[in-house]
Amino acid sequence: MLEHFQWLPFLAAITVLTMSPGVDTLLVLRSSAVSGWRVGVVCSLGICLGLFAHATISALGLSVILLGSATLFTAFKMAGAVYLAYLGVQALRSAMNPQGLNLKTTGVKPLTAATAFRQGILSNVLNPKTIVFYMAFLPQFIDPAHSAIGQSLFMAALHFIIAMVWQSLLAVMVHRARVWLARPKVAQVLDSITGILLVGFGIKLALTER
Repeated sequence: MLEHFQWLPFLAAITVLTMSPGVDTLLVLRSSAVSGWRVGVVCSLGICLGLFAHATISALGLSVILLGSATLFTAFKMAGAVYLAYLGVQALRSAMNPQGLNLKTTGVKPLTAATAFRQGILSNVLNPKTIVFYMAFLPQFIDPAHSAIGQSLFMAALHFIIAMVWQSLLAVMVHRARVWLARPKVAQVLDSITGILLVGFGIKLALTER
């Protein structure tokens, strides 16, 4: 199937976009810092699985319906914005009582793999910007002579692999820095930055126009 579309430009573009800091990066970093690299990888898995939902929606044309309905778009957008803001508030609450990230001694409740996975997939699926991106970006590489769904899912699979590799590397790097991150002041700064950025992403999403 690779010969049916310009896959090298797609790989280059999707790699750059994947490595650009955003909500996904923040969630993986925080999950890894709080509960270890394995939980960070599980969070990344949730995020990346959401890509297939966006690819399917884009290929089926549901994106057109969503973007064409002010009510649907607003409801979907606000759900994603509220969820991002919720995650941000949780991080800010942790920053107000900094104890470091040495969970065995501080009593801070770590994230379970299930919670990290749920946060990852919801943050991705509830983000209409990803739908807009897939709708605008993927068609440039689809051969109309072949199945749009098949090609969209194939490109989502490539995106999945690239994102999993990159975010897993981030998870491992953060895990190796746990001794440094265990300092209360460092944890406070990390939680503050994460919380402010997540709330900011939520506000920005809420203000997004169709």
